[in-house]
Amino acid sequence: MEGASFITLMSPWQSIGGAEGTQNAAVVNAEASLFKDIFKNAVDQVRETEADVEHKQYLLSTGQLDDAHTLPIAEAKAALSLDVLISLRNKAVESYNELIKMNV
Repeated sequence: MEGASFITLMSPWQSIGGAEGTQNAAVVNAEASLFKDIFKNAVDQVRETEADVEHKQYLLSTGQLDDAHTLPIAEAKAALSLDVLISLRNKAVESYNELIKMNV
């Protein structure tokens, strides 16, 4: 192995942007996290409103619901939260499709 002393190990390449690349990655991660949180909150809101509707339907069917108008209000809230979630999904898919069409 004395003759192979001129061989050195390869080291990983640094990014082209240097420190800016690290900052850009942090910004991208923060934005991805923000989008994920917004989408997760929308899904959680749909689940909560649907559970509230089911609970109020149960209370109405067993005669324990004092205000009969709270069920249609809860149903309207659930429908609205579902519409918001569907709109978010559609915009996300539309944006993804636009990104796919871009030339790099």
